[in-house]
Amino acid sequence: MLVKSFILDNIKRACNDYRMSRILNGTNLPNMPWQEKPAGWTLPVWRYTQNPVINRNPFAGMGRIFNSAVVPFEGKFAGVFRGETTTGRPFLYVGFSEDAIHWNYQTEPVHMKDESGKDWDPLYAYDPRCVKIDDWYYVIWCTDFNGAAIGLAKTKDFKSFVRFENPFLPFNRNGVLFPRKVKGNYLMLSRPSDSAHTPFGDVMLSQSPDLTYWGKHRCVMQKGGKGWWQGVKIGPGPAPIETDEGWLLFYHGVSSTCSGFVYSFSAALLNLENPSKVLYRSGAYMLTPEEPYETTGFVPNVAFPVATLADAATGRIAIYYGAADTVVALAFCQLDEVIRYIKDNNELVGCDGDEGKF
Repeated sequence: MLVKSFILDNIKRACNDYRMSRILNGTNLPNMPWQEKPAGWTLPVWRYTQNPVINRNPFAGMGRIFNSAVVPFEGKFAGVFRGETTTGRPFLYVGFSEDAIHWNYQTEPVHMKDESGKDWDPLYAYDPRCVKIDDWYYVIWCTDFNGAAIGLAKTKDFKSFVRFENPFLPFNRNGVLFPRKVKGNYLMLSRPSDSAHTPFGDVMLSQSPDLTYWGKHRCVMQKGGKGWWQGVKIGPGPAPIETDEGWLLFYHGVSSTCSGFVYSFSAALLNLENPSKVLYRSGAYMLTPEEPYETTGFVPNVAFPVATLADAATGRIAIYYGAADTVVALAFCQLDEVIRYIKDNNELVGCDGDEGKF
């Protein structure tokens, strides 16, 4: 009986370890981009063979599009792009696509109004994220507020945009909203910093009942660990994906080398009802700059994840990332494989495992 019980316990444990994970509250996206994993590839994230999907000079007067957001929209896809014209100054641009690869761009930058209807365009705007909550699409970007800070706006049609008050004081970057409220509050991840790019490098969580007043700040994830790839700073990437294993958060990590910074990315799982608690976090990267379009460009050695498309029916995930601050690239993964990789390489750092309430 003891032998039988031991065998049954091990079978249950194995089944639990390799059960099919599910995307919760997601949508089916049979028309999203996808390529199967190449034979012999060992990491859980693999590149699209036709990268980059948005190259230099995508339309007249536009020098570069990179670090950009893509979302499902009316059975097709909409994009909110970081565009830098031949002036070099970044603004947000909108595009539409049937396949989320080939885009029809609006050549005029996004214009915004405040909640009273007055014009309120940002002085500059870059690295947008976009997430749908209920009937609205929310765009979060890095704006100028006497220094780098987070901007926030909403739209239903990607034609008219209503801008909210800036959520936080400067200096801050990488604002990312969760796709639903938790315990009645909106949640936003961010990465406070100084006026340049270091030394602060940890991911924080803030809550709001109305997208105007923010508080209950918590530390979610800290830079560092045994490896070097995330030793300088980390930052949230695309909007978290809700799964039955927790919130799946792709995030970037930065290392410092003799020739400058290197931006790679990996993922973590956060507690569903208390996302300031990290359940598992990969101590190893999933993708690091290797291809020429990642290692050579305006800022070399950058793979910066900004958006995902996730098919709830299959667990397929497409990841859009900026490469070398020059182009947009695309990568793919399967939910089950990513979660296994996170657990197999689990390494919590600092306050990761607790509530982050110091």
